[in-house]
Amino acid sequence: MAIDRITQVRLSSVRLPLSTPISDAKVFTGRQKPMTEVAFLFAEIEAESGHRGLGFSYSKRAGGPGQYAHAREVAPELIGEDPNDIGRLWDKLVWAGASVGRSGLSIQAIAALDIALWDLKATRAALPLAKLLGAHRDSVRCYNTSGGFLHTPLEQVLDNATAARERGIGGIKIKVGHPDSTVDLRRVSAVRERLGDGFPLMVDANQQWDRPTAQRLGRALEAFDLTWIEEPLDAYDHAGHAALAAALDTPIATGEMLASVAEHAELIRAGGADIIQPDAPRIGGITQFLKLAALAEHHRLQLAPHFAMEIHLHLAAAYPLEPWLEHFDWLEPLFNERLELADGRMLVPDRPGLGLTLSDQVAAWTVDSCVITG
Repeated sequence: MAIDRITQVRLSSVRLPLSTPISDAKVFTGRQKPMTEVAFLFAEIEAESGHRGLGFSYSKRAGGPGQYAHAREVAPELIGEDPNDIGRLWDKLVWAGASVGRSGLSIQAIAALDIALWDLKATRAALPLAKLLGAHRDSVRCYNTSGGFLHTPLEQVLDNATAARERGIGGIKIKVGHPDSTVDLRRVSAVRERLGDGFPLMVDANQQWDRPTAQRLGRALEAFDLTWIEEPLDAYDHAGHAALAAALDTPIATGEMLASVAEHAELIRAGGADIIQPDAPRIGGITQFLKLAALAEHHRLQLAPHFAMEIHLHLAAAYPLEPWLEHFDWLEPLFNERLELADGRMLVPDRPGLGLTLSDQVAAWTVDSCVITG
């Protein structure tokens, strides 16, 4: 039996600036301000064998400093432990901060550590993470979101869609949820015309419709042969999502804002999604994602993980049913490596682990860091 020990954990709080302020329906309804940066928590774990693992979590607009602070409190629990015992270590980290609960910010902090442990384990095995988990495929269908935000003029959205398709993207998602629904319908119609019939097109309302609006617009959108309608209602309105899923031919996708496996289980129990969209950093890391994936497969749900394609590519490749992967190029400046596209799919890299190393630019965006050695 190969026993190893964790000797060091390095945590970094990093702020990634966005080149253009980002607005979706939550901004247009006055609930949020445009997003100008994304906060990241990076965890780098080193074992006495010399193997290393890299993981990260993130937060948009608020929460980044909180994730970093919580990780700094619980990370000492890992020193001296065998990094192979990932399930037990996840439980140990949760119980170290049990009074703040098992969802939300606390497990998002743990997620960075958990992902680093999985990266270390796969690296030690000299396998891509997807292969360690048991890959069902060596590439995953991918769709682009970053070119279709509501702040982007329609002509630019159309040009972005064309460019993404030519780059090798397999689907296009645009944002809806504008206070004037005629704007939504005009934009969707124009993008469908540009892409042509049959090319996968998705829309995302970012939780900004009420039930009557979602029902009315859902029926109007049926004409565009959408792959799915995403987050038409509040993330926790499971009954409303279930009613929409039953009433519409277009599949309903949701789940990205849920912050634990337990919350996803309630959504699944209610029948609130045809396509489930978990986010590994938001629900506690890869350990928890695998539990949710097993539950989703049992219910024969499609899978389309949210954001963080650098992690989710491997997890989607290991899902038994054909999944989708969300393509965002925002994170590319953080890493030295690039993920490859071909024929509408993203290719699983053959590098060990996640196959990622931090770029030199990360140091300039680091606002705090610490090294924990015991």
